[in-house]
Amino acid sequence: MSEDSAYEDGVFTATGQYGGLPSSITVTVTLVDDVITSVRVTPHATNPTSLDLQRRFAAAIPVVVVGKRIDEVKVDRLAGSSNTPDGFNAAIQRIKEQSRNDASQLPAG
Repeated sequence: MSEDSAYEDGVFTATGQYGGLPSSITVTVTLVDDVITSVRVTPHATNPTSLDLQRRFAAAIPVVVVGKRIDEVKVDRLAGSSNTPDGFNAAIQRIKEQSRNDASQLPAG
């Protein structure tokens, strides 16, 4: 981890809820120097249509976010799913909170 990283390096997991029912997905990312180096989305839907959309989203998301700085990641409609990205973005926000590098907030000296 470089000294000016805002987030700790490591593997972080969070669940993001979305929609009215609510639906949810679990997101696991690996961070290195604030960059997402891997991502895995675990669907939780029980409805066959929703499960299909979550699976398609899970398959498509690595191409969109791997290699990007976590602060640059905000996903809109992807793989035909208009609501799953809301859960993904909520999970990313929780991961950012979990992984925040408190040392970067300390004064030098």
